[in-house]
Amino acid sequence: MSTQLSGLARRLVSESVLAEDRAREALAGARQEKLSLVTYIVRKGLARAADVSRIVAEEFGDPVIDLAAFNPEMLIKGLVDHKLVEKHRALPLFRRGSRLFVAVSDPTNLQALEDLRFNTGLNIETIIAEEDKLGQLIDAVVNEAEGGAFKDLDEGLDDIDISGGEAAQEGAEDVASASDDAPIVRFVNKLLLDAIKIGASDLHFEPYEKTYRVRFRQDGILREIAKPPANSAGKIAARLKVMSQLDISERRVPQDGRIKLKVSKTRAIDFRVNTCPTLFGEKIVLRILDPESAKMGIDALGYEEGQKKLYMDALSKPQGMILVTGPTGSGKTVSLYTGVNILNTPERNISTAEDPVEINLEGINQVNVNTKTGMDFSAALKAFLRQDPDVILVGEIRDLETASIAVKAAQTGHLVLSTLHTNSAPETLTRLRNMGVPSFNIATSVILIIAQRLARRLCEHCKQPVEVPRQSLLEMGFTEEDLAQPFTVYGPKGCEKCNNGYKGRVGIYEVVRITDGIARIIMEEGNSIQIADQCRKEGFNDLSRSGLVKVMQGMTSLEEVNRVTSGH
Repeated sequence: MSTQLSGLARRLVSESVLAEDRAREALAGARQEKLSLVTYIVRKGLARAADVSRIVAEEFGDPVIDLAAFNPEMLIKGLVDHKLVEKHRALPLFRRGSRLFVAVSDPTNLQALEDLRFNTGLNIETIIAEEDKLGQLIDAVVNEAEGGAFKDLDEGLDDIDISGGEAAQEGAEDVASASDDAPIVRFVNKLLLDAIKIGASDLHFEPYEKTYRVRFRQDGILREIAKPPANSAGKIAARLKVMSQLDISERRVPQDGRIKLKVSKTRAIDFRVNTCPTLFGEKIVLRILDPESAKMGIDALGYEEGQKKLYMDALSKPQGMILVTGPTGSGKTVSLYTGVNILNTPERNISTAEDPVEINLEGINQVNVNTKTGMDFSAALKAFLRQDPDVILVGEIRDLETASIAVKAAQTGHLVLSTLHTNSAPETLTRLRNMGVPSFNIATSVILIIAQRLARRLCEHCKQPVEVPRQSLLEMGFTEEDLAQPFTVYGPKGCEKCNNGYKGRVGIYEVVRITDGIARIIMEEGNSIQIADQCRKEGFNDLSRSGLVKVMQGMTSLEEVNRVTSGH
């Protein structure tokens, strides 16, 4: 059968980057979704982008470039229309005489090369780049070229495309002023765009007796952004409620809504909006929901190789339960959706029940939980089981009924993914038992638990080495084996390109496969301490240990690891 595979697919199989059946699935999926084979493989997380680019370069005899080390300022500006760059995912890097060197992830796209040659009149030389890094750089180039919302936030703020009906309530004193007050409209629009630009996850609008403040949560930390006049609180609240189709006249009960903000021709961002009546007005919090976050691929999430393999192996199982745990804002949804995105093929029926649906994905049947109408998690799960599902995602297991149905589904031929609010993998197992799920059912249904945190990533431009005494390192959890190998501990400094020495975040994970030894302790009703001891014996890193590994890799600081994993 392997003779049917040819070219790049055959090479990927022979180099053990892809299994043969996965290669066939990838070829079929790429054809169906009209993507290049390389793009499909990387987006679905079937193989590491770096491994694929190495094989592509060897197969076609082209050089490789690491775009992470390439200075974007050196890119040729204006030679090729950005629409052509985006269409073909081919990025001109530099020119030498009559030759134009172009970064591609798949050099078999001859139409792209021909279009570039025709448009520039130059001979095209291909350089192989990793698919994910190439995509990020192209998106940045397109956004800059389009100007869009980011180029000049002080221009065109009145013309931003916002999906959300204008409220029709009559008699609300702030409706007219919220709709007609241009400074308020511009101020709110600018804040939304600023939040997207700097990568914030939440916006907080907070009224007090004599002041009003706006804060953004960036890289997990809240910081104050603006202090508009206190008397503008009502108008700002009304404007946000108009945008998110909420009842402006109702100020006594919390409300939930949604804003869709189109920031360019190619990109729209959703905001989940919640209002809460406080002593001096309505506090409004917006959560930014970027659909692209679910398509980053598993390599971008920060799993160690062994942890990633455990997750991928669990996803390949036909049945069982995968649980992701951690506090609010620890990236559980992105972890789950990255897995669901990998499973999202034409051969699978995937249904999700969430409160609310945060990320919209084509090809997945998503249900918003609504307790008022009786559509809670357990009702949605019961409905799914009559819909011939292969994969079920439950936003959160909150009660015994939901847990029991999810366990039953995992035992009867379905792959179930869900979240729980616990601090570690061992505590997750005891939490299910405390809910009332029998120990035997837990041991036979749960196949993998991922506990996670998000730590701020040190800025690559300004991070600096820190001297830490050997004894202190040992007290923090480093082993003698760790200290025997050379590594540098880095700390934050701060520069114009980062936020107090940090830029972006990286996941810290505890990934535990339920082995026979752990299952035995569960069935004997052992506590979380016994389960944690067994996890260590089986070689599964806990959160603290995984954080120290990130410190040894120079990704984050000791202070940050202590902050997010304290007590674990």
